[in-house]
Amino acid sequence: MSMSRHPQQPQAGFSLLEMSIVLAIVGLLLAGLLPTLSGQIEQQRGNETRKQMNDIKDALIGYAIVNGRLPYPASASAVTGTASAGVSDSTLTTTGVIPWVTLGTSETDAWGRRFTYSATNSFIASNFALTSTGSLAIKITTTGTNVATGIPAVLVSHGANGYGAYTPQGTQIVASSDSDEADNSNANNNFVSHDPTPAFDDLVVWISPNILFNRMVAAGKLP
Repeated sequence: MSMSRHPQQPQAGFSLLEMSIVLAIVGLLLAGLLPTLSGQIEQQRGNETRKQMNDIKDALIGYAIVNGRLPYPASASAVTGTASAGVSDSTLTTTGVIPWVTLGTSETDAWGRRFTYSATNSFIASNFALTSTGSLAIKITTTGTNVATGIPAVLVSHGANGYGAYTPQGTQIVASSDSDEADNSNANNNFVSHDPTPAFDDLVVWISPNILFNRMVAAGKLP
């Protein structure tokens, strides 16, 4: 008895043209999603950095309560892991990076760069009093009006672009061409804080003298 043979059925699959169309559609979808995903990552890093800065601010006030003064900055050029890295350094005048080893806080922001730290000499060189006056000022723009004056200490994250920040290798990233950002890395007494723009993404936190004095009085350290 002869067996009948069925003709071979064609196999289903994608042609090269169909595969190309599918890949093109996937590429378009990914291209549309990437900016959104990137924006969410940057927002998360910004939120994380703000929390770090608030923790450092609390640590600075805690240090002042214990020691009667704010800490000196740490050397910005010291390489992470070396003896002087992150340690409050009395040979510095007023500007460096946050002394993260001395304070027990984060060394870098969420973008991996060190926090710039500037403090008024009268608040770090010796025990300060209720009559002590800060020399730092926060401005709305480099040439604009003051947001706050008489500030004892300022903390800066140089944001996603990192212009002017120091790295854990002790090197400084080139300064920004934006005058507002440049003012936050040139070691003078003026700092700029305003909403982000395409050219400005620095995060700036400062210690109000009134809050600092209030905490010192409440702790019995002043007057």
